[in-house]
Amino acid sequence: MTTPDDVPAFRLAYVPGVTPNKWARIWAERRREVALQLVALDVQSCAEAVRDGRVEMAITRLPDALRHGDVGAHHTIELYDETTVAVVPKDHVLTAAEEITLADLDDEQFLWPLDEPVTVAQRPGRAVDHRPETTGDAIELVATGIALVLVPQSLARLHHRKDLTYRPVIDAPVGTVGLLWRSPTTDLVDEFIGIVRGRKSTSSRGRSEPTAKRSAKEKAAAKRAAREAAGKVPGKGARRATGRPRRR
Repeated sequence: MTTPDDVPAFRLAYVPGVTPNKWARIWAERRREVALQLVALDVQSCAEAVRDGRVEMAITRLPDALRHGDVGAHHTIELYDETTVAVVPKDHVLTAAEEITLADLDDEQFLWPLDEPVTVAQRPGRAVDHRPETTGDAIELVATGIALVLVPQSLARLHHRKDLTYRPVIDAPVGTVGLLWRSPTTDLVDEFIGIVRGRKSTSSRGRSEPTAKRSAKEKAAAKRAAREAAGKVPGKGARRATGRPRRR
């Protein structure tokens, strides 16, 4: 997405499997004067992009993004956890169960891509010597039947193939998607945090202050002023017509 040079922009990075469309739509409704520029990055590049100022904020996988770069003084907010799944061929024996455990994977061979979207301290099964460059490459190799791969469920859906499926691994570490930005926090960053957290546009922490409620006396005065302006009642201080002649 490109933005004309004369239009201010808020640059937001996002990683594969993350869908910021809903938040982008709300931003467009609230901040029409600042374009939201979406920048697709891999997890390894997010920290560096934030540090160098190429983007103001990133929606990425934590803490994986921080393992690939030091952003110095930074802030993070965890948004949600992702279920870890094993991607397997459709005819694999593991598809007999709706859910599996790490122990069920002890006899399997695994691919561990270099971008490693899931950090597993005690890796199950046996690792294949070859390490694919990306998760997408690893999933392509799963289709050949040489090994399985563990990924966040969103990536399994992103790289869906008709000959593959996946099963949740209920005791595997979960991945966390969150926001990453550098210090200091700006008004635009705070605005996006509010959108992601569901803060209303009239929130006291948002751009617009809530309208103060009027007292009954103030409401009555406003109503009278409106009627006077319409000529329905005499203004304050006007003589009341009685139909009688004035006394001399």
